[in-house]
Amino acid sequence: MISLVGLPGSGKSTVGRQLARRLGLPFIDSDHVIEQRIGCSIREFFEREGEARFRDVEEEVIGDLCRRDSGVLATGGGSVLRSANRFALHGGSRVVYLRSTPEELFRRLRHDVSRPLLQVEDPLSRLRDLFEIRDPLYRETAHFVVETGRPSVSALVKMISAQLGIAPGPGGATPT
Repeated sequence: MISLVGLPGSGKSTVGRQLARRLGLPFIDSDHVIEQRIGCSIREFFEREGEARFRDVEEEVIGDLCRRDSGVLATGGGSVLRSANRFALHGGSRVVYLRSTPEELFRRLRHDVSRPLLQVEDPLSRLRDLFEIRDPLYRETAHFVVETGRPSVSALVKMISAQLGIAPGPGGATPT
């Protein structure tokens, strides 16, 4: 299993889909699995049940997903907040931290209303706060750090494949 971690908007889902396609592996988005499990959107659940209950469900899902044999997993931005998730991810997969600066993320996300943690008066300040708290946790969890900067998605996929030492396609190396 290959897992991608990073702040909201760092490209985990977009890069993860292309990486999975390149490697001939299934793509799994932990947020989609959570929504299937709870039967509503994360935003609705977050508003109704609160962040702590959401993190409980997320921990169950991450634990389940890390026991799979193979795939590319895009995690939620806050998945590393719980030590159980950091442990499960680091021990059950090869983790790549897609590192983006708060300013890059703000540029990408400034019009996105689907992210509950960014629906605040000053989203850039919120991203800076999230980065300060989460960057050390992402680094602790990750086996590899990839600076997202401005490379294209395909360039990021190639960089990740090279870092992991994985050949593309069904004839390539089988990722764990």
